Amino acid sequence: MNRAKKIVWVGFFLCASLWGAPFTDNGNGTVTDSATRLVWQKCSAGQGTTLGNCGTGSISWYTLSDAFTFCEGLILGGRSDWRLPNINELMSIIDYTKNDPSIDSSVFPNTEISTYWSSTTQAHNTSRMWSILFNSGSLIFSPKEGQNRVRCVTGP
Repeated sequence: MNRAKKIVWVGFFLCASLWGAPFTDNGNGTVTDSATRLVWQKCSAGQGTTLGNCGTGSISWYTLSDAFTFCEGLILGGRSDWRLPNINELMSIIDYTKNDPSIDSSVFPNTEISTYWSSTTQAHNTSRMWSILFNSGSLIFSPKEGQNRVRCVTGP
């Protein structure tokens, strides 16, 4: 390995050790991402409780309109400023070292290996939205009249 690559790797591991764990379970049904400072709904919409027990409910399917309404009406972790994440925010929780689902299951337990809505419209076809398929972390386009899963976000 050449010197430049060694410096990059040493810098990466030094920064990673200083940052610590990227996610903090807040113990109230929310998870904070230390890198982005975003606060996430721990459980997928329709699943779990306010304490983050993500195995007690059934994950719901939402139309796009219902997804926006659900997130905007969510009160969780003492916050009421929830929203449907944009595609960049949703991409930030993908873990490409994992598959089926491509997310840290210790942080976001029982995440479905299906498609989750973002709030970002596809630029060249406004009848579709950017979505994430959490079996592989793939970005896909979902028709606005379809149904997908939801995980809400707030902050920073």
